[in-house]
Amino acid sequence: MEASENVISVRGLVRRFGARAAVDGLDLELSAGECLGLLGPNGAGKSTTVRILSTLLAPSAGHVRVLGLDPVAEGARLRERIGVVPQELALYDELSAHENLAFFAELSGRTGAARTEAVSAGLELSGLAERRDERVKTFSGGMKRRLNVAIALVHAPELVFLDEPTVGIDPQSRERIFEMVAALRQRGTALVYTSHQLGEVERLCDRIVILDRGRKVAEGTLSELQQHPRVQQRGTATLRFESAAAARAAQAALGPRGATATLEEDRPGLERIFLDLTGRALRDDPEGGPEGGPEGGAAAREEAR
Repeated sequence: MEASENVISVRGLVRRFGARAAVDGLDLELSAGECLGLLGPNGAGKSTTVRILSTLLAPSAGHVRVLGLDPVAEGARLRERIGVVPQELALYDELSAHENLAFFAELSGRTGAARTEAVSAGLELSGLAERRDERVKTFSGGMKRRLNVAIALVHAPELVFLDEPTVGIDPQSRERIFEMVAALRQRGTALVYTSHQLGEVERLCDRIVILDRGRKVAEGTLSELQQHPRVQQRGTATLRFESAAAARAAQAALGPRGATATLEEDRPGLERIFLDLTGRALRDDPEGGPEGGPEGGAAAREEAR
């Protein structure tokens, strides 16, 4: 890839399933070291786009280059340089965390000392070093999700796709995955992050693309999207007071003058309260057995390859 070239360059991307266009004329770019948030309702085309960019699905039309390569014609070369965290878990339940990481590291061409180092780094990054020899089928949902992310990173990819990486997990595991993403950003790894959790995208991403019905409806930083002409401006003003009594006095004074004043106290959100009260230490001993039962399967493992 040339130094001036974008990590992802997409022009007029179309993917049809029969008569329906899941992606319909999409233009998309990603720069080196950038984290791009890909948002949209169910059926917007997010997962289809990620599957095309990560060599798992061929486009119906359009120009697509990822790391300077054609995902269809040069898929094998591209897979050596990218990591994919799929929505469905891609794990072998009968193997341990260590064995899963070692298997995928070897698939990526790492052997001997390089494989040992990659596996150790993955266990530390995911917070599973102390559970390295336990079978994945005994793990909680959060542990599996963290291992799923670590597997996608075991070969030090230049570009990582994270498709709903925090679905259905505990706040501590979610926080650890955020830390894993932050570590990737510090290394300069380019990221594409899809999620229905808007707070995650706001926290992690430099730029956001919003899709709907296969088309891009908005793109920009959070502050740019806030100024989008289709975003309703409500004209709300926020006043801060030193005490609740002062705020109530102002509220009483404004009422007779025809102004509607709502008293809102500046309080932390529930997730912050939960983490503050319970701590950020990982909890890997679920009550009543592993959460959620068996996940993944042959299709997910095939997709992860």
